[in-house]
Amino acid sequence: MSTPLDPTNGPPPAAGAPPKPAMPPMQSAPPSAGGPPPAASSYQSPPMQGNSNEPPAVETAKVVGSVRSLEDLHIDELLHIVVDKNASDLHISVNSEPVIREDGALKRLNYEKFSPQQTQRMMYEIIADEQIHRFETTLELDFSYALPKGRARFRVNLYRDRGAVAAAFRLISSRIPTCRELNLPPILERITERPRGLVLVTGPTGSGKSTSLAAMVNHINTTRAVHIITIEDPIEYLHTHKLSIINQRELGTDTKSFNNALRASLREDPDVLLVGEMRDTETIHLAITAAETGHLVFATLHTNNAAESIDRMIDVFPPGQQEQVRIQLANNIVAIAAQQLLPRASGPGRVPANEIMIATPAIRNLIRENKTHQIPSMIQTSGKMEMTTMDQCLRDLYTKGLVTLDEVMTRAINVEELKKMISTTSATGGSGQR
Repeated sequence: MSTPLDPTNGPPPAAGAPPKPAMPPMQSAPPSAGGPPPAASSYQSPPMQGNSNEPPAVETAKVVGSVRSLEDLHIDELLHIVVDKNASDLHISVNSEPVIREDGALKRLNYEKFSPQQTQRMMYEIIADEQIHRFETTLELDFSYALPKGRARFRVNLYRDRGAVAAAFRLISSRIPTCRELNLPPILERITERPRGLVLVTGPTGSGKSTSLAAMVNHINTTRAVHIITIEDPIEYLHTHKLSIINQRELGTDTKSFNNALRASLREDPDVLLVGEMRDTETIHLAITAAETGHLVFATLHTNNAAESIDRMIDVFPPGQQEQVRIQLANNIVAIAAQQLLPRASGPGRVPANEIMIATPAIRNLIRENKTHQIPSMIQTSGKMEMTTMDQCLRDLYTKGLVTLDEVMTRAINVEELKKMISTTSATGGSGQR
């Protein structure tokens, strides 16, 4: 796992890149670190507490007129603003001010625009020589970074943008939230009690998959005495040994690839495995095999619903292998939870929308017979088993007044079907916000 490293001077800054087109106007967010943080999102954990001792020494930006200078600024000052505002992301990009994402909306901070030399200096100060070499070889780098005194941790992606250094920081809570605090369906906690099988948490980037998985793994860690191994890129939430023993392996630091780590983990006496992302055919095959050999396996995919997740896992294999994989998957899948995060209709915060598929005998039969197109209908009629489609969940969030009609329509799997469900609900006394 990456930890805060002593500043390391990198090579001289690269030649200036062509100017980046200006971003469209966004709401401005002042960089004040004082005052109470805004209300936390319903999905995120409570705002993290800083150390009660005096704050860490951070280079404070000089003020030039009403705009703060980036000269000699350390990245920690910007990251403290992210924590103070309970924002989710920080974006560093040439020819742009620092930009944060707060409750899903991008907001500029009141600083000067970055030059290519400033972005390179700021990022090379927080990584080691070996990481600088890897970045300049591959032009991309994933790592984790922590503020001093344990105030907060960030998942970082360093990349090239028109020849210049750019970066995206994702805030990771220092405390692992519970499924209840995240407003996740109660069925997800009960799924973690299964002794074996494959559980998928899916959704687009930024939908909270890592946080949901961390909550589920933490529930196992606090309620069962098992051996848990996680394989992540990079490690996000830090787990401690509770009732369980938990080992966390980071790609690039503790292992060379997901499939190597997953293959080796089967010889490490695990009961529960978490695969941060199934990126290739071999990793998917190993995950299914691990579930088939008696392990409880959690994994993620960038898919939008249960049926699409099943098809994605099968379609990556050559046609000659797909029938066998389909049978293996039908026999070993336990559940699929697809997730999105929607902004609240009123006030700060975001609300999770979840499609839940439980692998009943009927669902397994549809997978086995290659009739995944019928899975949404099966889920829709299985509410008594705590299953729900994404569109049903969106309807419920709207009728409860938690999200707006425009928002649910942009997130719907089937817009016309969702309109019909909302009309039927409204006719029977439901309500919502436009």
